[in-house]
Amino acid sequence: MLNIKQTANFRKQIKKLYKNQKEDLDRAIKKIAKTPSIGKAKIGELSGIFVYKFKMINQLTLLAYEFNETDLYLIGIGSHQNFYRDLKK
Repeated sequence: MLNIKQTANFRKQIKKLYKNQKEDLDRAIKKIAKTPSIGKAKIGELSGIFVYKFKMINQLTLLAYEFNETDLYLIGIGSHQNFYRDLKK
């Protein structure tokens, strides 16, 4: 199992979520921790970042992360609108 670490930006984003949204997020993180390559690898400016798509209360949500042999870094979460633009910042 990987060590799961969060960026400051990710922590800010999850503080705004409701309890039932956090439950969906926790399930998605557990899936990623078991199989880190489950997400789609990005190229270009976002190379090295993977994005996993999942449903959070019937809304498509994207979760950006990076991983290596020992750690899983959670970078950002959000809907598709402006998600990749915000990641580049």
